[in-house]
Amino acid sequence: MNYLAHIYLSFDDPQLSLGNFIADRVRGKDYLNYPKRVQQGILLHRAIDTFTDSHTIPRVSSKRLHPRYHHYSGVIVDIYYDHFLARLWAEYSEVPLEDYTHNFYALLQDNLDWLPRAIQHMSAYMIADNWLLNYREFEGLERVFQGMNRRTSMKSGMDTAVEELELHYADFEAEFRPFFEDLIIFSREKLLLFKT
Repeated sequence: MNYLAHIYLSFDDPQLSLGNFIADRVRGKDYLNYPKRVQQGILLHRAIDTFTDSHTIPRVSSKRLHPRYHHYSGVIVDIYYDHFLARLWAEYSEVPLEDYTHNFYALLQDNLDWLPRAIQHMSAYMIADNWLLNYREFEGLERVFQGMNRRTSMKSGMDTAVEELELHYADFEAEFRPFFEDLIIFSREKLLLFKT
């Protein structure tokens, strides 16, 4: 899953959200350098990624993209699923997405000084371009995929990934919905284990 889903799956816990957000930039046991609840957010992120990688539904979504995008297919699916979460946001949250993203950016800025340097750098771009909200629109996704394509020295071809989403939109949405329900249940159960 991508940024919006990881933040959402922290269920409005600020420290958990920060841990879940920074996890990709925290290697191995370095997570132990953070406060307890942030550690749990990092571990939750890792568990979500493992669950997603082993679940049959994202594999179906990824397989549809594989002939064109090869090993980048899974990354693209993660972003597609964030798009559907943003598009269907009212089904999952009573807080409007505009307010939700604004609140997370404020949390990020309030804690920026102790977050990993790569996150500090990336956050400026994320906030300025309002990535989390803009996942909702094709134009926002296009910018994200163009940026990712540049970071792969134009090898991934991800700049065309919105075309595949438009072509198979109903299929991807039909796959997202049951998968995300499973993921919500999994994440809540994982959080209960942290309390034992």
